[in-house]
Amino acid sequence: MTLIKPVKGIHPKFGNDCYLAENATIVGDVEMGDNCSVWFNAVIRGDVNSIRMGNKVNVQDGACIHCTYQKTKTIIGNNVSIGHNAIVHGCKIDDNVLIGMGAIVMDNAVIGSNTIIAAGAVVLENTIVEAGSIYAGVPAKKVKDINQDLIKGEINRIADNYIMYSGWFK
Repeated sequence: MTLIKPVKGIHPKFGNDCYLAENATIVGDVEMGDNCSVWFNAVIRGDVNSIRMGNKVNVQDGACIHCTYQKTKTIIGNNVSIGHNAIVHGCKIDDNVLIGMGAIVMDNAVIGSNTIIAAGAVVLENTIVEAGSIYAGVPAKKVKDINQDLIKGEINRIADNYIMYSGWFK
């Protein structure tokens, strides 16, 4: 059963039709929209600040979402995929974004809409990621503009697939 815990009297809140894996952990000041999924061994820790997630967000296996005490909140838009073992910490992610497997997004970074952060990339603190682009590397740098085929074929495809996958477990 999913570990859902209040912290200092604040309980996580969930939208409609969300899937939460049995060994996911969601604690504290966390609010997620509709059609979200939190997968095996993922951790969403709203203990030291708030975490807000839009609709159709998937947090894949082993991913961690957190923030910094009295400094940074985490805000995630709609139609966002957080890849396996990614770390999203005290940052803002706009709509239609793919955070690749093992990527790290650090405090006060802002990820513009229609963007891909490549697997293994490290988006440093205070980085502003240009909307409609692909960032890769350590530290992450823009490698190219994104085209409509990648938005449809990667960002939307993965988010839609996770709606389908979650249906297999409900």
